[in-house]
Amino acid sequence: MTTIAKPEQGKTIPLWDVKTPATLTPYWPDKPNAERSTIVVLPGGGYGGHADHEGSAFALWLNAHGITCFVLHYRLGTQGYKHPAMLHDAARALRYVRFHANDWNLDVNKIGIIGSSAGGHLTATLLTHFDAGNAQAADPVDRVSCRPDLGILCYPVITLQEFTHQGSKLNLLGENPPEELVEHLSNERQVTPQTPPCFIWHTWEDGAVPVENALLFANALRRNGVRFDLHIYENGGHGLGLGQNHPWASQCLFWLREQKFI
Repeated sequence: MTTIAKPEQGKTIPLWDVKTPATLTPYWPDKPNAERSTIVVLPGGGYGGHADHEGSAFALWLNAHGITCFVLHYRLGTQGYKHPAMLHDAARALRYVRFHANDWNLDVNKIGIIGSSAGGHLTATLLTHFDAGNAQAADPVDRVSCRPDLGILCYPVITLQEFTHQGSKLNLLGENPPEELVEHLSNERQVTPQTPPCFIWHTWEDGAVPVENALLFANALRRNGVRFDLHIYENGGHGLGLGQNHPWASQCLFWLREQKFI
């Protein structure tokens, strides 16, 4: 297998081809940690945009702790795409990083994913809909597993049912989607014992994505014996990111140390 040179810091990589608006942007830490861990970052934006304060800002924060990051700009409803394009992009991102992990001195078994809001929904979708790859695929990247080794969910959209965020649902599925598809992408209903461990945080006063989303997912993880760390804070509006010196970030780093990612 030909070794692929490490891509340039901050330079976007087309995930499919130059005509498909899905890209991966690498952020390399100045001092990689001994664990050689990686996290793919999925910013929020209601499946209608990409919120940079949940993308590159998260990548630089994790870089400071020695974690390599790749920010995924997945396809959007406002670009004319619908499910499963977004899930295909997230799966491709995990496969791509895992396929090149040895080339770039990354641990193939320490590739996590973090997502916020609608990016949290896409993260939860991959955490519950991953596959082991297709051994017969013509593209060698497609032969690799897209299962994340852990997930971090920041004020995530989880369900597409009672407590959903309607704008995200509309951008993802369009008007009047079939109920079986809504069920399939209500990720609290898709957790299995094989779902990776998760760090989840949300706020009680989130007025855009109800806190029930986080609670539903945590409850499903518990029922299936999947380890998780859940934090519900009273105060804070939707889309906090790293703002307001919020304690979630330090508590997430503590959890990442427990997972041996730091």
